[in-house]
Amino acid sequence: MSAKWLEWAKQIQAISQIGLAYSKDVYDLERYEMLRDLSLEIMSEYTDLHQEKIRDLFANETGYATPKVDIRAVVFREGKLVLVREKLDGAWALPGGWADIGLSPSEVAVKEVKEEAGLEVRADRLLAVFDKKFHDHPESPYHVYKFFVLCTVTGGEIQGGLETSEAAFFGKEELPELSAERNTKAQLLTMFEMCEDPGRPVLLD
Repeated sequence: MSAKWLEWAKQIQAISQIGLAYSKDVYDLERYEMLRDLSLEIMSEYTDLHQEKIRDLFANETGYATPKVDIRAVVFREGKLVLVREKLDGAWALPGGWADIGLSPSEVAVKEVKEEAGLEVRADRLLAVFDKKFHDHPESPYHVYKFFVLCTVTGGEIQGGLETSEAAFFGKEELPELSAERNTKAQLLTMFEMCEDPGRPVLLD
């Protein structure tokens, strides 16, 4: 579970973002801007980031506030799972990233596998939709839904990409150090269980 201060900061940020998007009254707009500044101050107080950096990362969106969507591709071959080593932290994760405007979840999964692991795949079905707050990820300023999409290899050669230094297949008992920001060990073990039981229904937090 996230720290209470972070939940409060995110809620204040969402309220301010919606108010700034839809309010017409200049006095209300001023108050919503004050709320946004308060959310930035809370984040700055409890982290080591400067307020301007937090504004770029945390309070940079406009319009109605909604969760961000992270798409992760689940690719098995002979019972082993494709993982990629992230250049940012040197740890391993399922291929994936933020959903792209104009692309479906399936198209994002296919694109990310090609870019990060060198493999051509076909997206077959949705395995799970997880709310990041219910899982053992590091705390984040964003409210994130994580989509896990099962894919089948159709071609290509496994290799790293622009954002990844390498890619490889791993068995359930040989998982490397994971990038906890992107996926947890429990989530990956659940993906192995889903692969072993193809009739299992989609998981939903």
